[in-house]
Amino acid sequence: MNEKIIQFREVAELFPDDPTTRFGLASAYLEHGEFEAAAREFQEVTRLKPDYTAGYRGLGRALEKAGRVDEAKTAYRQGIETGEKTRDLQTVKEMQVFLRRLEHGRN
Repeated sequence: MNEKIIQFREVAELFPDDPTTRFGLASAYLEHGEFEAAAREFQEVTRLKPDYTAGYRGLGRALEKAGRVDEAKTAYRQGIETGEKTRDLQTVKEMQVFLRRLEHGRN
């Protein structure tokens, strides 16, 4: 297993309710092609901090990479809605591009 993943897992065990740590772990999983594990962690991020738009963006990316396109679309839509409420317009724009691409069948 990758050293970065191991380190984030150790910290996540100490601080299981810290969304920033879980986001780091999810990102490490995503970087190393462990898409299902990344999706689980990003789901946990959005549960712990429902207004964290980057969590939805990561969740969408992980689900997309795992071949779970419909779920990825849902994650992006939730993230866009959340980002509009929190005024995280840059992340909203990114998710709109990802969502449009999926809706037009371009992965």
